[in-house]
Amino acid sequence: MRSLVIECSVSASSFIVASYANRTSPVKRGKWLLENILGAPPPPPSPNVPALKENMAGEQAHSVRERLEEHRANPSCASCHKAMDPLSFALETFDAIGSWRTAGEDGATIDASGELADGTRLNGPASLRTALMKRPEDFVRTAIDKLLTYTLGRGTEPYDAAAVRRIVRQSAGTGYKWSSVILAIVQSAPFQMRIAAD
Repeated sequence: MRSLVIECSVSASSFIVASYANRTSPVKRGKWLLENILGAPPPPPSPNVPALKENMAGEQAHSVRERLEEHRANPSCASCHKAMDPLSFALETFDAIGSWRTAGEDGATIDASGELADGTRLNGPASLRTALMKRPEDFVRTAIDKLLTYTLGRGTEPYDAAAVRRIVRQSAGTGYKWSSVILAIVQSAPFQMRIAAD
């Protein structure tokens, strides 16, 4: 497990995809982490949810965290943000392109703390990795599902779930080394029985 988690670090391109052009987006980053790392996408936002208030020139700048606290005051927004925000705040020390930073757009020191729904406290990327290592099955299953999607050239379907579980079990004995994961995928029924495109 350790090898798969360490080798699957979040790349700079992931930060770019989950940010705006001029700032990070804990919402986009948290959604990306839930979908692509934990395999638990949040539900779509409620209709007519207003965007976060941006800092305006000449006004006192507020951190993204402060603006999100105001946004979470809306009960229909709070439930999804409870899952997304702690994950993304743990990575807030990375800017929109993945460079390390110590201060946010408001000039204040970055607060990378948060608490997951299960009570696990986070404070920066190392604590997020430690939290992921406590529940490896979510991350491993998601990584294998993404790899299987790539190798099949199609999304996985409910009938592929048994194959994903089998791949997880087969590669567990080696600590989920890439070589064992890829071998188990190549030996899987969905891969062996895929139909080549014309």
